[in-house]
Amino acid sequence: MKSRDFAKFAVPLGVVGIIMLLVVPIPAPLLDFLIVTNITVGLVILLTAMYVKKPLDFSVFPSLLLIATLFRLGLNVASTRLVLRDGYAGEVIDAFGHFVVGSSLVIGLVIFLILVVIQFVVITNGSGRVSEVAARFTLDAMPGKQMAIDADLNAGLITDEQARVRRKEIAAEADFYGAMDGASKFVKGDAIAGIVITLINLIGGIIIGIAQRGLSAGEAVETYSLLTIGDGLVTQIPALLMSVSTGIIVTRSTAEGDLSSATSGQLSQSRPALMITGIAAIALGILPGMPKLPFFVIGALLLIAAQQVKNKERKDKEAALLEEIQAQSQGGPAQDTPEKLIEDMRVPTLEIQLATDLVDLVNSSRDDDLLARIRGLRRKIAFDLGIVVPPVRTRDSVELPPSHYVLKVSGVEVARGELPQGRVLALGDELDSLPGDTVVEPVFGLTGKWVPEQMRFAAEMAGATVIDRVSVLITHMSALISQNASRLLSREDVRLLTEGVKAINPSVVEELTPGSMSLGEIQRVLQGLLTEQVPIRDLGRIYEALSLKAKATTNPEVLIETARLAISPSITARYVRDGILRVITIDPVFEQALLEGLRTSDEGSQILLEQRRLDAFLRSYTTARTQGEASGAQVVLVCAPSIRPALYHLVTLQHAEAAVMSYPEVTGSGIRIETVGVVRDVDAIAA
Repeated sequence: MKSRDFAKFAVPLGVVGIIMLLVVPIPAPLLDFLIVTNITVGLVILLTAMYVKKPLDFSVFPSLLLIATLFRLGLNVASTRLVLRDGYAGEVIDAFGHFVVGSSLVIGLVIFLILVVIQFVVITNGSGRVSEVAARFTLDAMPGKQMAIDADLNAGLITDEQARVRRKEIAAEADFYGAMDGASKFVKGDAIAGIVITLINLIGGIIIGIAQRGLSAGEAVETYSLLTIGDGLVTQIPALLMSVSTGIIVTRSTAEGDLSSATSGQLSQSRPALMITGIAAIALGILPGMPKLPFFVIGALLLIAAQQVKNKERKDKEAALLEEIQAQSQGGPAQDTPEKLIEDMRVPTLEIQLATDLVDLVNSSRDDDLLARIRGLRRKIAFDLGIVVPPVRTRDSVELPPSHYVLKVSGVEVARGELPQGRVLALGDELDSLPGDTVVEPVFGLTGKWVPEQMRFAAEMAGATVIDRVSVLITHMSALISQNASRLLSREDVRLLTEGVKAINPSVVEELTPGSMSLGEIQRVLQGLLTEQVPIRDLGRIYEALSLKAKATTNPEVLIETARLAISPSITARYVRDGILRVITIDPVFEQALLEGLRTSDEGSQILLEQRRLDAFLRSYTTARTQGEASGAQVVLVCAPSIRPALYHLVTLQHAEAAVMSYPEVTGSGIRIETVGVVRDVDAIAA
């Protein structure tokens, strides 16, 4: 039989053997072998618990604890049967009864009771309490961890496969601590059973010795007491090992590595603590009557350990200094060189300033590290809009009020917000039962409250959507980048994007630039698209359209409309819901008046009409838009291509998120169109 097949059947066969052990008598030599096996298995489990790096690496422990407990109870039953029947239960129990306790009933009883107190009162109770608290806290934290995974997935920080793995780990962690909460009861019950079985063996053995075997009271007490105490010690030692294993497993938290490495590393991190303790030990040894050798040896060892820590710290500092010198020798500018000053003077394109109490958000050891989330945001923006977001500079500022942050574009503050420490943002309509002042979410204008992190579960139960501080900041930053995308697209970015297109479609780039359009002119067209939140990912199609139109005109507005028409299906798809595009049209007579009032210039086109007619247009559009959005879908204003840019600038004065498209853009997409409103000249109709 292969080892893999043997391992598959070993545990089931072992459990069947334990069940048989409860009912089938066994000889004393076999009992000796099983007792040694029990002690050895307990020691293996204890050492395994010490060397695992995290509790989930020993996820089989709760089931193993149950099997070991059942095995120990089976040995109790088998040894009790031999003690009461033969007055002899093997060499192991006899050795514990005579050699370990010195053939003294009092010594054996005291040692047995001490082991019981250590296991039952100290270790078992502590392990049970830790298991209970860990299970409750793990279950309470599950919704928040799931939301954090979803947020990371939406931000592009992790893939779908990584998200599934992390969700599986969270579920496994909850199951493990829930199982440990129940398994700790096995240890407690085992300790109680050990006491009861020992009393039964002692009383039953004395009665059998006097009544059946004809022993005197003294002989019966001496014989069966030593056997009972030996049996109790034999079973309590592996039980104690299992209790300690349980305590180690449930008390492991965030320490990296095995228990031994983590303990030695953390205990040796403070040189003054080791030095003071060593001096104190030597001082105690000097006191009259104290044994000098133990104190002096321990004190000397502690002082040596402190010196080793000092040497390690010095070597670490020297290594860090050497790395800094090497970095400077490899071309890094000195602190006061003109190159360094020019670097410091450079205004960052994007910047986040944090109050000093928010610096904890920038922590690479946390799952919600701000810098990692920013990297994911840059990747998401690249796929959504087709631009490469410049690096975001993050620094602290002592000038900001506590818990505040500021977002800057090109050194100019464009937004600020608040992230109270130790709190999460709860968004919803039913927040009256939650403590805190009502606030307004900075991006979508939703009503919310900053509640303590401990109340996350209560807020979710109240129907609120709970968002952590980093997610609030990242959402605010994402909206800021989208609104300023045209400003963030630099000439250098256009060059890099163009080279990317040239790598896969060289002919269209060679036809477009530098012959027909310069990089600056291309930049102006792409910025015009980004101003209206139009993605520029399909640069190949955009460049193809521009290469044809640029031969006839260099008017940026015309070129922007040409690029829009080339990628109109992707623009239209943003506003389609359930396969339907809901549009607002303009009364033909009113549209003709708008066309007659159109004027073009180097700064772009505009509509010159009487102010009352422009006001009437905006009022009618607002009414039609409100009615059209009652169904929950975004509506699009459609018009003639020549007046689309001018109308967009007009309506966005009152509605920043308005969508304006031309007839060719809408009809060229091949989707179903539904008219939900018509803009009319209300004043002309009334007249």
